[in-house]
Amino acid sequence: QVDRYLYHMRLSDDVLLDVMARFQAEMVKGLGRDTNPMATVKMLPSFVRSLPDGSEKGDFLAVDLGGSQFRAHQVKVFDDGKQSSQLESKFYPTPKEVIQGNGAELFDYVADCLLDFMETKNLKHKKLPLGFTFSFPCKQTKLEEGVLLAWTKHFKVRGVQDTDVVSSLRKALQKHKASFDIDVDVLALVNDTVGTMMTCGYDDQRCEVGLIIGTGTNACYMEEMRHIDLVEGDEGRMCINTEWGAFGDDGALDDLRTEFDRELDLGSLNPGKQLFEKMISSLYLGELVRLILLKMTKEGLLFNGKASTALLTKGKIEMKHVSAMEKYKEGLSNTKEILTELNLFPSEEDCIAVQHVCTIVSFRSANLCAAALAAILTRLRENKKLLRMRTTVGIDGGLYKTHPQYAKRLHKVVRRLVPNCDVRFLLSVSGSGKGAAMVTAVAYRLAAQRKQIDAALAPFLLSVETLREVKNKMRTELEYGLKRETQANATVKMLPTYVCGTPDGTEKGKFLALDLGGTNFRVLLVKIRSGRRRSVQMYNKIFAIPLEIMQGTGEELFDHIVQCLADFLEYMGIKGARLPLGFTFSFPCRQASIDKGTLVGWTKGFKATDCEGEDVVDMLREAIRRRNEFDLDIVAVVNDTVGTMMTCGYEDPNCEIGLIAGTGSNVCYMEDMKNIEIVEGNEGKMCINTEWGGFGDNGCIDNIRTKYDKEVDEGSLNPGKQRYEKMTSGMYLGEIVRQILIDLTKQGLLFRGQISESLRKRGIFETKFLSQIESDRLALLQVRRILQQLGLDSTCEDSIIVKEVCGAVSKRAAQLCGAGLAAIVEKKRENRGVEHLQITVGVDGTLYKLHPHFSRVLRETVKELAPQCDVTFMLSEDGSGKGAALITAVAKRLHNVGQK
Repeated sequence: QVDRYLYHMRLSDDVLLDVMARFQAEMVKGLGRDTNPMATVKMLPSFVRSLPDGSEKGDFLAVDLGGSQFRAHQVKVFDDGKQSSQLESKFYPTPKEVIQGNGAELFDYVADCLLDFMETKNLKHKKLPLGFTFSFPCKQTKLEEGVLLAWTKHFKVRGVQDTDVVSSLRKALQKHKASFDIDVDVLALVNDTVGTMMTCGYDDQRCEVGLIIGTGTNACYMEEMRHIDLVEGDEGRMCINTEWGAFGDDGALDDLRTEFDRELDLGSLNPGKQLFEKMISSLYLGELVRLILLKMTKEGLLFNGKASTALLTKGKIEMKHVSAMEKYKEGLSNTKEILTELNLFPSEEDCIAVQHVCTIVSFRSANLCAAALAAILTRLRENKKLLRMRTTVGIDGGLYKTHPQYAKRLHKVVRRLVPNCDVRFLLSVSGSGKGAAMVTAVAYRLAAQRKQIDAALAPFLLSVETLREVKNKMRTELEYGLKRETQANATVKMLPTYVCGTPDGTEKGKFLALDLGGTNFRVLLVKIRSGRRRSVQMYNKIFAIPLEIMQGTGEELFDHIVQCLADFLEYMGIKGARLPLGFTFSFPCRQASIDKGTLVGWTKGFKATDCEGEDVVDMLREAIRRRNEFDLDIVAVVNDTVGTMMTCGYEDPNCEIGLIAGTGSNVCYMEDMKNIEIVEGNEGKMCINTEWGGFGDNGCIDNIRTKYDKEVDEGSLNPGKQRYEKMTSGMYLGEIVRQILIDLTKQGLLFRGQISESLRKRGIFETKFLSQIESDRLALLQVRRILQQLGLDSTCEDSIIVKEVCGAVSKRAAQLCGAGLAAIVEKKRENRGVEHLQITVGVDGTLYKLHPHFSRVLRETVKELAPQCDVTFMLSEDGSGKGAALITAVAKRLHNVGQK
C-alpha cells in the first residue's frame, strides 16, 4: 500500500540521469553573464582561488553564523610538515529575537560573542585575521565582501538583505575596538559549504567539492576561471558556491514534486523558493513524513483512521524522529516509542508502514542529492579533459552524519551515476569554522606569496620614462658608431654594408644564395624576372650544421658549407654554370666593400677557430678552390637583417629599415652617406648594419639589468658581450625564465619548493615554450602539460605563476626592442628633416612571427616613444635567402650601370 501511495517518490536511475542533465544545464546558465539573471542555480563566485597546499601557518579566528547555534573558533595552523592544526571552539545560542530581529542587533550579538570568546582564550591584545562563515546566499565581488541575496533556514533579520554583511560585522567590531582593546581583521567571507571543502582540502589535497546535507543543503566546487563570465580574468580556478537549494524554483522539477511537496512549500516561510532544498534537507523531511502520515491516517490506512493532535500539528515530527525510526537494527521498538509519544497507538503493521514511509522520503533525498552531485563531478571531469577522474568530496551536515543509512545510500547512487569518477567522501571534522580559518590562512599565504612574486618580477616592469631613457642611450650609441674618432670604442658597431640601393624592379637573372646564421644552413637558387611579369622563384635545400663543426676549426666549417653547396648544384643540375652568389652571413662583419667581410666575433653559439679577424668571403673562395669542382662569382656578403630589408623593399619602396627579432636581435637601416664618417664620400645612402646586440656592453644599461640577466650572461659562451641581445632575443629569453623559476622554487613559491633535475638543465626552457605558454587560447591544463613535458610537475597555481613569469620576460624584451627601434626611426625622421615621417620596417624572426604578444607590444612601444613617426611593419618572406639574391641582383645592376 505504501509503495503504491508513494510511487512518485521512487526515482529510477533513468530519472536521476535526467535530473543530472537538467542540473548541468542550470549550472551552465548560472555561469553565463547573460543567462545568470534567469538561472535558479546562482553559481556564486566565492573569490576563493586556491585550496590549502600544506604550507599555511599562523593563528586565525573564525565565526560561524548559519545553523541553530553561533560558533566562535580559534585555529592554530602549524607548518611542521605534518599539516597539523588545532581547533578550539565555543558555542553560543542564536535566540529567536536575534535571528528575526534587525541587522544592527544581529551583528552586535556576533561581535559580543566574539569578544567573550577572545577574553576566554586571552586573545584580546593580539591582532588576528578572521574568517566569517555566513551560510546564506551572498553575491561576492571580493573575498572580503558579500551582499546578502536572501535569508534561508528560518532566518528573517530586517535591513540586512542587499547590504554587505562584512562591513556590518566590521562596524560592530569597530564599536568594541576602543573600549575593549581588540583588533580583528576580517579577511574572508565564506559560505559553510566552501568552509567544508577547505577543511577537507587541508587533509586531502584532492578535495575540490564541498557538500552540506543538514538543516540546509548546498554544494560548491572548483571551476575553471575561463568559464566564469561573472568574474574578470581567465587564469586559474575559483570556488563556485552553487546555491543549489533553489534548483527547480522555475518549475524544472515540477514533474517530480508530489502533492506533499506542494503542501509543505505552501506552509513554509518562503513559498515557491528553495524547492530542491525542501525535497532534500533535514529541516523539511520530518514535516514531509508528517504530511504523508496525516493523509494516510485520514484515508484510514494508518492508526485506525485516528489522527492525534500531535499529527495535526506542524513541525511535530522532526528529522531526529525520522532517523531514529530508520534504525532497522533496533527493529520496530524506536518507531513504536516515537509514535506512542505522539499519542498515536500503532499496530505492528502501522510501525512497518511508517518505517517504510521514512525510508522512501530519506532515500529520495539521497537520490536527488546524488544526481546533482554527479552533475558537478561530471563537469569537473570534463573541465580536466579526463576519461577517468579521482577526486574527493568534503561533506558536513547533520543529516549525513546522524542518519543511519543516508551516507551509504548517497555513495552508492553517486558511484552508479558516474562510474568514471573514483570518489572519496571525506567527513569534515571541524566543519565550516575551521574552513573559514583555512580560507583566511590560504588568503594570507597567497598575499605573502604575491608580494614575493611581485618583488621578483618588479625589475622587469619598465616605465615609459625608463624606456625613453633606453631610446636616448641607444641614439647616443648609434652616433658614436658612425663617428670616426669614437667608432673603435662604440658598443653599437654601425658596420657599413656597401649596399647602396634598394630594388627598383629592373633586377633579373639567376642567382645563388647561401644562408648561414643558425644551426641550419641553406642553399638557394633564385630566379628573378623583371617587367610586367615581375616575380621571384626560389628553390632551396636545408642542411644541418653539427655542433662539432659549429665549434671546430674554421677550415672544417667552410669545407662543410662547400660540400653542401656541391650537393645542391648537383641536385639542381647546374654545376657547370658560373652564377653570381650572395652569401648571407648573420654574424657581425666589418666590410671594406660589398664582397669583403671580416668577422668581428662569433655569436649565437658558434665558436669555430681561426675565423675572427678573417675575411669570410676569402675563406669561402679558398674552400671552393680546395674542392676544385666548380667556380662561382661571389658578389656580396650579406647580413640577414639587410636581406630582410631588401626583401620587403622589393614589395614596398618605403622600406628602409630591417629588423630581426628571433634567435638573435639586430637592425639595419639606410643612412645618409654624409653621416657615415668611416666611409669616404658624401653622396647617396648606404645600409648600416647596426649590430645593436652589443648595446650596453659598456655598462650604460646596467640600471635595468636584473640579477637573472647577470646569471644568464655569466653562464653564456660570451660573458659580458651582447648584453642587449641577451635581454631581447629568443636565444636567451627561455634561459632568463628558467633562472627566475629556480629562484621562485628556492623561495618555496613554485613546484612545492622542489627543484627538479630538468629545471637544473641549462637551455631546457626553449623560447618556443614561452610562445606556447603565453598563448591566450591555451587553458592552464595545456600549460601544465607543456611543463610536464619539461619534467616539471605543476599545480594549477604553479601554471599561473609560470605564465606570469614568461609574460614579464617577453614583454620586457619587446619593449626594449621597441625602444631601440624608436631611436632608429627618430634618427631617420631627423635625417629627412621632416615633422612627420612615414616609413616601413621589414621584419623577420620567430619571436616576432610566432610569439602571441611580442609584435603588438613592440609596435605599441615604438608608437609611444616616436609619436611623430608613422611606422608600418611588414613581414619579410625569407629575407636571408631571397634578400641575399636581391642584394646580389642590385649590386650586379649598379655594377653594370657603373661600367656603362
